[in-house]
Amino acid sequence: MKYSTLCLFFGLLTGLFTHVSANTPPGREFYQIKIYHLKTELQVQRVDSFLSMAYLPALHRAGIAKVGVFKPIQQDTADLKIYVLVPFRSLEQFEKLAAVLEKDAVLAKTGASYIDAAYNDVPYTRIETILLKAFRDQPMFQLPNLTGPKSERVYELRSYEGPTEKYYVNKVKMFNDGDEIGLFRRLGFNAVFYGEVIAGSNMPNLMYMTTFKDRADRDAHWKTFSTDPEWKKLSGMQEYKNNVSRNTQYFLRPVEYSDI
Repeated sequence: MKYSTLCLFFGLLTGLFTHVSANTPPGREFYQIKIYHLKTELQVQRVDSFLSMAYLPALHRAGIAKVGVFKPIQQDTADLKIYVLVPFRSLEQFEKLAAVLEKDAVLAKTGASYIDAAYNDVPYTRIETILLKAFRDQPMFQLPNLTGPKSERVYELRSYEGPTEKYYVNKVKMFNDGDEIGLFRRLGFNAVFYGEVIAGSNMPNLMYMTTFKDRADRDAHWKTFSTDPEWKKLSGMQEYKNNVSRNTQYFLRPVEYSDI
């Protein structure tokens, strides 16, 4: 084969691989939701200090640029909570994080009062963890397009439980193939993520988070949603009937040091 012909061949091959790569959809992310359960305001302050001064900076050093931290707008005084949302590029990144953080000397120093807490002076009651895989049609999380103060924002985390695994899969299909995601996008719900729960306490279920500038904005969006012709048509389709047995809503607000 002549040199010029060989160059042409490899040029075409390179172009083909570049085209395939450019048109390959991004990999679906994974999300960890850590829920700190606390008894006292002192514990809240200790966890806040650890997250803001030690944990989030350590995650940033580990290559996780954006981490969300939220608190319920109305706290249950008997079970105070802090929610932490950590996006991962892959399950491998999630699996290796503990080892990476264990080697972080800065984290060990700045987070010492939390990490080395005595058994009789603990900073929390328990930590609950939920692991999710991003939906096919929104494979990566998105920062909300909000400009108002964080102190007024409403982040709505929803959990849709299915009567059975099959009904749950059907609800996920409704978001993807039925384009419920597209409906939320068209109506400006500023969704951070949609995720299939792959490990959690309320399975089978999916979760997603939408965001609003304030409570009035949230209520107005849902009112528009409920009367939208596209939603009426989609929710009326027989193939998507009875696929949610329980809808749980959590109204959260980002703390000032949250990245999301």
